[in-house]
Amino acid sequence: MMRKLLALLPFLVLFMAAALTTRAQELLADVQVTTQNVTITDPTIVTQMQNDIRTFLNNRPWTDGTYRPEERIRLRVFIAITGIPQNGTYNTTMRLISTRPVYGTGYETNVISVVDRNFNFNYSPQAPLDFSPNSFVSNLSSLLGYYAYMVIGIDRDTFGRLGGTPYYELARNVVNYSANQTSTNEQDEGWRGGGSRERHFLLDNITDPQFESFRTGLYEYYRQGLDVFIEKPEEARTSVMTALTGIQKAAVTRPGTLFTRAFFDAKADEIANIFRTSPDQQLKQQLVTMLTEVDPGNSAKYRTVLNR
Repeated sequence: MMRKLLALLPFLVLFMAAALTTRAQELLADVQVTTQNVTITDPTIVTQMQNDIRTFLNNRPWTDGTYRPEERIRLRVFIAITGIPQNGTYNTTMRLISTRPVYGTGYETNVISVVDRNFNFNYSPQAPLDFSPNSFVSNLSSLLGYYAYMVIGIDRDTFGRLGGTPYYELARNVVNYSANQTSTNEQDEGWRGGGSRERHFLLDNITDPQFESFRTGLYEYYRQGLDVFIEKPEEARTSVMTALTGIQKAAVTRPGTLFTRAFFDAKADEIANIFRTSPDQQLKQQLVTMLTEVDPGNSAKYRTVLNR
């Protein structure tokens, strides 16, 4: 019996190694923490804060899914410290950008870009960052957990129709317990949905049934559009056009929504490049007419597709 076990040992080791290589965390974040008009007597605190946030995002499994190393979601997080009201309390502005690879190419495209101007928290280098999906631990871990789930949700929406729903629900848990927490002095109005850019409001927007055409549009734009463009450019353009029609519908139904504004700001050049080489002049004209109406600020970029 022992000989059989010893004979199987190399295969067991290989199996375990393979399992470890396929079970990776979901996020691969680059984090930069800077100061703006703020004096910090010990600059190593900023470096440690940066490293702690990066480790927190990258080393924690956020879902039960399996992600291979090359499937991890790349994101950049920029945190600018704008004030220190008291020792250990930091007022900051955070910008987050997540990207997605396009199948069969070396091209990475932006998926979400969000700015949180009230990204405020307590931080101590001696206290390890911890997180619970169902209870409040600290405002910093809640903020990072919320945006981790939002990034994963939107990324899954690009790979499967409404695929991000379970992750938005996890983000909602974070919003609810953070808005109602009384265990610390970190009261954060950003959880309560008072303004158009508050976290509660953003989550309500993207999960609103009236906004569903935006989310299904993400799937059509990325998975059925960009991912097949190299092999089937005309089919890809048709899918992108369908996606943009859905996103236009969402923009008309819910005007001024941050997600639609951010989508067009990030994608205007990319959309123009997709259609510029199309031989279908009628499709080009249809695209320009539609997007000039829904996204007038980028109309000059869209009109360039008519020049070829």
